[in-house]
Amino acid sequence: MPRIPPSGRQYPITHGSQEAVITEVGGGLRVFTVEGEDVIDGYPVDEMSTVARGAPLLPWPNRLRDGRYEFLGATYQTAITEVPRGNAIHGLTRWQNWTGSQQAEDRVVMSLLLHPQEGYPFTLALSIDYQLSDAGLTVRTTARNEGDLPLPYGAGHHPYLTVGTERLDQALLKLPALLRLEVDDRQIPTGRLSQVAGTELDFLELRPIGATRLDTPFTSLVPDTDGLTRVLIQSPDGRRRLTLWMDKAYAYVMVFTGDTIADIHRRRRGLAIEPMTCAPNAFQNGLGLIRLEPRQTTSSSWGILP
Repeated sequence: MPRIPPSGRQYPITHGSQEAVITEVGGGLRVFTVEGEDVIDGYPVDEMSTVARGAPLLPWPNRLRDGRYEFLGATYQTAITEVPRGNAIHGLTRWQNWTGSQQAEDRVVMSLLLHPQEGYPFTLALSIDYQLSDAGLTVRTTARNEGDLPLPYGAGHHPYLTVGTERLDQALLKLPALLRLEVDDRQIPTGRLSQVAGTELDFLELRPIGATRLDTPFTSLVPDTDGLTRVLIQSPDGRRRLTLWMDKAYAYVMVFTGDTIADIHRRRRGLAIEPMTCAPNAFQNGLGLIRLEPRQTTSSSWGILP
């Protein structure tokens, strides 16, 4: 291991045959294995996270057109971090140093105080509780407004799931979402919703991904009777089966097959299933955006059941 890994201090947690590694940089999920088999397409300790691999997406997930938004009558400009498309992408915390606390063998809580900055002049306390159990990995994200004014907020996470296939084409997917958000050539929602039933994006029943290319936000999620929405990915022989579940705070999910990843060797290796509390560009379109009042707290939970 490098003396100082690119992703900073490593926080390993274990439960039985399960092992996960959380990183100081970004507070993200670098590794998750069960009996030595990868559950996520993570990255080695001597590399930095690329394409938001395993990263929390805070205080907004996905894209913000032009990096600009209005809130309570004021206009703000954030840095453009997706330069080719002119967007700000995946929030402000991916390269920040998070602090690990309350660490136990099977659990670690990562914390960050996001101070006011140009484009986001608010004080936001964040914590992410990663825990392993017989139910797999549970991730609970909590945000608290520590300032004196309301602030805009949304949460997401960016794991790439794998069931051991060389490419995603062989894997099977079940995605209980009735609608997709149509997007323009900058991947910004146009405001139109389309039914997925009967289209190439219809994964309401388990079926092979095949050559389908996805970089698509979905909504109108269909929860199970316990209120959780479950997305299933499975190997062709059925030997490996993963469920990503989300609580009701996550009303949107982004699914990305990785066809546009710059490193061609990493394309279509893992399926990014990204729970999101709000839509892409929510700071402009308001879809799912949370207005967090001073001293108000909000939490959301998702997880992976191997």
